[in-house]
Amino acid sequence: MKILFITDLYPIEKGEINTPTTLHNFVFEWIKQGHKVDVIKPNFVFNSFLRGKKFYPDGFYEYDGVKIFNVNYFTPFWLGFIKKIPKEFDFKSYDLIISHMPSGIIFANKSAKKFNKPLVCGVHVSDIEVLTNPLYKFYFYGQMKDAYKNAQKIACRSLVLQKKFNEILPEFAGKTFVAPSGIAKMQSCKDKIQSKSLRVLTCANLIKRKNIDKLILAIRELEGFELSVIGDGRELNNLKKIKASNVKFLGHLPNEEVLQQMQNADVFILPSVNETFGMVYLEAMASGCVTVCTKNDGIDGIIRDEENGFLCEPAPEGIKKILLKIKNFKNIEKIIEAGLKTAKDYSTENCAKNYLNGAGAGKARKIRGRKVERLKG
Repeated sequence: MKILFITDLYPIEKGEINTPTTLHNFVFEWIKQGHKVDVIKPNFVFNSFLRGKKFYPDGFYEYDGVKIFNVNYFTPFWLGFIKKIPKEFDFKSYDLIISHMPSGIIFANKSAKKFNKPLVCGVHVSDIEVLTNPLYKFYFYGQMKDAYKNAQKIACRSLVLQKKFNEILPEFAGKTFVAPSGIAKMQSCKDKIQSKSLRVLTCANLIKRKNIDKLILAIRELEGFELSVIGDGRELNNLKKIKASNVKFLGHLPNEEVLQQMQNADVFILPSVNETFGMVYLEAMASGCVTVCTKNDGIDGIIRDEENGFLCEPAPEGIKKILLKIKNFKNIEKIIEAGLKTAKDYSTENCAKNYLNGAGAGKARKIRGRKVERLKG
């Protein structure tokens, strides 16, 4: 199959803190599986500066063996937007156009209409924001809704986002399917929770919605707990001002070192809100951590409370309650074992195949023992 993948959420070079590799992982896996995939990264210049992302001039780039064409626009995609795309991209030759993020979806929808190609639209937290924030009403809301109408399928990045999207635009609910991310490999795990003091770990871009301040406020009042915080960001100085003798900051670490820290930890917790998915939770489960996420957010639905992990309210009292429950939980090894099994099911290979299956491009496979149905849209 020949796929055109269009999104502005795609890394250009290594070490881009504000650009996750989750969408690239899909593309990389599809290429490994024998598909031909071309990537266009359309970028509104204003958004690039607004989000604090590095600006890249128009042109071809390569990331991890994948060729990307980065193209900048000062205005939304009006007449002539295709003219900036090189002739190497033969739009008529693609079997499927897959798009993620608002600018990618709008660009892809116009392209799919122009060349009469099937379209798949991804749904992230940012898309929910566009659909519900009055600031986007003038241009983006109508453009996004038109794209969903034109799409053959809508790929929601989590069960939580699928539910939210279906509540906002129930007329398109029949097109939606869940397209979670996967992890590349499992970690070798050793026995956990043997020390008297529970080793708790969190890892995040240190911004307000990650709620690391609430985690520190909770854990500083608990005896027998030690918290390590991995990450950097604008909230770092404020977090360090919270007096807590059982908390240490490790700063930003490469992924390999993050995984090593996970293997040394007993519990991983990230009580953030408005998460699209949260690959870090799967990585923690794969490393043998008891893993905790926010209830009704992000990876909730994959993490099932007291089955393969725990769900918490994103407030100090809610976090304290869960940590104490974990410390006194009977047969915590079963939680760890179930978490490891879940992580194995959500491999990059399985998730990439199931994405295309959900998009209507193949037969359904099984994840977590449950059939992923091909929905009729």
